[in-house]
Amino acid sequence: VQLVESGGGLVQPGGSLRLSCAGSGFTFSNYAMGWVRQAPGKEREFVASITWNGGNTYYADSVKGRFTISRDNAKNTLCLQMSSLEPEDTAVYTCYAELRGSRSWGQGTQVTVSS
Repeated sequence: VQLVESGGGLVQPGGSLRLSCAGSGFTFSNYAMGWVRQAPGKEREFVASITWNGGNTYYADSVKGRFTISRDNAKNTLCLQMSSLEPEDTAVYTCYAELRGSRSWGQGTQVTVSS
């Protein structure tokens, strides 16, 4: 399982950013996928997840209504559309693939929200 994130960067408060996670080396459509984040000095926290077929999505309360998770199984790609970003969203965002309770992780991409 290989997961490679992209799309991180510096954005102003209130701005938007779209993260992508490209999967390879496994049958992407069989796996649930998700995002977590870790801010400096804080524990890693769940952000959002999506079932294998995209039929169900789940969000942390802190991002509900601002972030949207989606997937394209034909392209082996997971996305996280982030809007109305706040300084508190600053963190390293990491995608994961999950099957039968076992997770594989990407390397992460930095998102910084600052003016």
